[in-house]
Parts: sequence; C-alpha cells; structure tokens
Amino acid sequence: MTGWLGLEERRALVIGAGGLGSACALGLAEAGAQLVIVDADETKLKALRDIPALATVDVRTLTADLTSSGECERVVTEAARELGGLDVLVHAVGMNDRRPVVDIPDEVWDRIITLNLSSAFWTGRAAGRLMRESGQGSMVFFSSVSSLLAHRHHAPYAASKGGLDQLVKVMAREWAAEGVTVNAVGPGYTETELTRAYLDKPGMREEMTSLVPAGRLGTPQDVVGAVLFLASARASFVTGQVLYVDGGRTLV
Repeated sequence: MTGWLGLEERRALVIGAGGLGSACALGLAEAGAQLVIVDADETKLKALRDIPALATVDVRTLTADLTSSGECERVVTEAARELGGLDVLVHAVGMNDRRPVVDIPDEVWDRIITLNLSSAFWTGRAAGRLMRESGQGSMVFFSSVSSLLAHRHHAPYAASKGGLDQLVKVMAREWAAEGVTVNAVGPGYTETELTRAYLDKPGMREEMTSLVPAGRLGTPQDVVGAVLFLASARASFVTGQVLYVDGGRTLV
C-alpha cells in the first residue's frame, strides 16, 4: 500500500516531534521517505530516534526554536542540504492556552500566534522557494476543527488556525502552476500531549467524546493516513484544501 503512494525516497522535513509529528514521521519512514525531523525539545527528538522502527531508516534530527524567521529559514535550508533537496514539508507544531478572552495577556497571544501561525508562514515561505525552483513539492500543515468552530477559551488558538487555513489557500493559489501543492489537515479532539491535561480533568473526556458522532476521540494514528495522502503524488491535483479528520465533529 505504501508503494501505491509513491513516497519512496521522497525527501521530507517534519516540523515537530510531539504526538502528531512523531506519528507522521513514523508513517513517512514506513512509506520509504527520507526524513529530517525538527523540534525545540531534544528529549523528544531522542525518544523518536530510539524507536525501533526508525533504527534502519534514513532519519536525521535538528534541534531548533522555530519562533523566529531566521531559525525557520535556517532549518529549511539545512534540511534541504542534508537531504539533497526537499519534496515534502509537514508542519506539526502548535500550542494552546485555554482561558477567556478578557484574561489573555499579550504575551500568551503573541506566543501562540508566533508558534502556530508565524512559524508556518516562515517555514512554508522558505520551503516554497525551494520547491518552486525544482518544479514540485507537497506541504501539509496542521490546522484544527477550532479554525471552523467557535470553542470557548480558544481565542488565540482558533485565530491562529483560522489564519493558517487562509495562509494555506493563498500559498496553494500562488504556487499551483509550479507543481507545488499546499494543504492542511484539521484534527478533531485527539489524544496528544497538547490535550492530555485538559482531557484528564473530571468529566472532560466524556464531554468531549459526546460531541463526536464517531463516539470516540481521535488518536495521532488516525491523522497519519490523511497526511501521507496529501504528501504523496496521488494528491498532485489536490491543493488549497483543509481535510478534517474529526470523527464527524464538524458535522454537528
């Protein structure tokens, strides 16, 4: 099945070594891609390198804080040099801080917008330059159902994901004629490091599950198939789309 996707030897940069980024890295490796994985947390990168399934795979890691334009540019340039080019970019970093709008300090707003949205712009811009030159490439960014639904206590997170959706569409529009596809996946309520503490609050897991028609919360593995498809040659005529992987959450 992985051969059907045509990801063998594709040169991929995965931004984020957390739950969703790690799952995507594993999926790409199993499909035969060459990988550079970036995260600010060396502990996460080491844990990923220690996974037995990656022991015999061409995987390299970079430690970088992606909250500045210069670091994002450096990471993309260095990854492309390590891989001998760049065919795939997966942007899977993000953070949330749940509190009412009136209680959000400026520094929290700035931190979330910078990591969730600005880093996507900076890495996407740098990757776009390289992919346009080579006449092909695929980018997949992580959006969220929060870009579409008005969840309470999600203002900066929702704003960052709504902005990301529009950024994806504009990049897709500008680069389509040059063989570069740009899409996003929008996970619903998914069990990750980002959501674990929130879901562990009394009654919260049950409440969130009740809002999902599929009757369960998502897992990182649920999202991987969508990412692999959008990163593959099979999706060469799919661009500017947000694919919700949410068990039907956005239907209700």
